[in-house]
Amino acid sequence: MPKSLKLLLALFAVLTLSSFAHADPVVKVVTFQPSVTKEQRIAAIEQAGGKVLRELALVDGVEAEFPTAGNFAVPASWSNVKTLMKGLRGVMTIEEDKPRNWLVSANAAMPAVGDFLRRGAVAVPGVGAARPVSAEAASKMPWGIERVNAAGAWSRTMGAGVRVAVLDTGIDATHPALKANFKGGFNSAQEGGSYKDGHGHGTHVAGTVAGASKEVVGVAPQASLYAVKVLDDEGNGTFASIIKGLEWAVENRMQVVNMSLGGPHSEALEAAVKKTLAAGVVIVAAAGNDPEAEVSAPARYDGVLAISASASNDSLAFFSTTGPQVDFIAPGHQVLSSWPGGGTNTISGTSMATPHVAGLAALAVSLGARGPAGVQRMLAGAAKPLAGLKPEQQGAGMIDAGRLGGTGVLVASAQ
Repeated sequence: MPKSLKLLLALFAVLTLSSFAHADPVVKVVTFQPSVTKEQRIAAIEQAGGKVLRELALVDGVEAEFPTAGNFAVPASWSNVKTLMKGLRGVMTIEEDKPRNWLVSANAAMPAVGDFLRRGAVAVPGVGAARPVSAEAASKMPWGIERVNAAGAWSRTMGAGVRVAVLDTGIDATHPALKANFKGGFNSAQEGGSYKDGHGHGTHVAGTVAGASKEVVGVAPQASLYAVKVLDDEGNGTFASIIKGLEWAVENRMQVVNMSLGGPHSEALEAAVKKTLAAGVVIVAAAGNDPEAEVSAPARYDGVLAISASASNDSLAFFSTTGPQVDFIAPGHQVLSSWPGGGTNTISGTSMATPHVAGLAALAVSLGARGPAGVQRMLAGAAKPLAGLKPEQQGAGMIDAGRLGGTGVLVASAQ
């Protein structure tokens, strides 16, 4: 064999071993049949060459990592691991679980909420960039709170004691508008870590649900807020972090879950949603911020209240995703709410529309609605279609809080 060829083969071998040694492991969510025990799940993962990172009890699954050798070797490649795992008894689903940004719809054709959250980095005609505004400017009730006539229900209920989990980037628990209603939380993006909001999105959402100050008032200003940090401070998360957040919500008896986030379909995530709904928890989720795309997950799943966004003139917000899964429309353009550090911010997206309905759901629970189906019925009974919009753009329409609580009930806001 020529000396040059020997050197080339030796170099290839070194590169192959180096690639194998330094390639990042692949993380997957693996679910099993309910009859498979925890010990059997661990054994199955180890048999496939993997390591269990954490249990996902809600879906009878695990988050696990598997070694990979990049492009040079295939013993633990995705295809081989999947083939091996499928051959093991009891495996239901296997999905690769890379971190992704859940605040921007996949392949968004239009500027989405993630753009608006860059604190002024993006300005779109008709949609203000995310700029802090003064407390003086915020002293008037936000237009979205007025539009859903939240005050029309307040003589009967402000949602006191209803437990609302905000699955998001965390919450600034020290914010003057939120600290009275803040009750605790959990970090599933980094278990054991803080659920403090280093992004802003979750704090903004929380203010629309249950803000309670002169500067920021929410739809249900006495509801109990829980921060479930499923996304990091860049808005990134995984199927596993969101599933674990839903698991926490079920275990801690949350009554309403706000999910102002969206991404691609996942069999494991859909299973987690079904289990959460079956536990009696109401889920409200953002439809998405791309008018050319399908409704995102988890909003697209049966039983989840999918929310599109309106502008202040009752038109469909230009960025809003629509589709047959949409259940209601709510204010989502230029929405003022709380922001980390004690201030306020005005931003846009179906993420901002969703907490209006989560707050309305909390009011409905307080008025006697029970479970996802019961809450949806009460909300639908209080909704009115907006003129000029199709059902796939608005579902049952805009909810009027003054109409919550039964046929014929209508209380006008005193504002």
